[in-house]
Amino acid sequence: MNHSLHSADRSTHLKIVVVALVAGIAVMAFGIAARTNADGSQTAAHVVKAGKPVVVTSSADSMVR
Repeated sequence: MNHSLHSADRSTHLKIVVVALVAGIAVMAFGIAARTNADGSQTAAHVVKAGKPVVVTSSADSMVR
C-alpha cells in the first residue's frame, strides 16, 4: 500500500490518472446533458432594454408610531 504519491509505483500512478480521466468525462457529460433542451431548440438570450430614468430618494428621519 502506497501512502505517498511520490513513492507510488507505476500502476498506482496509472490508476490515479484513469480515475481522474473518468471523473472528468463524467462531469463534462453531466454538464452537457443538463445544458441541452429536450426539444432540441436553441436557447435565445432575452434582451432587456433600459427604460426611463428613475429617481430614488430616502429620508434619514426615523419614524415613530
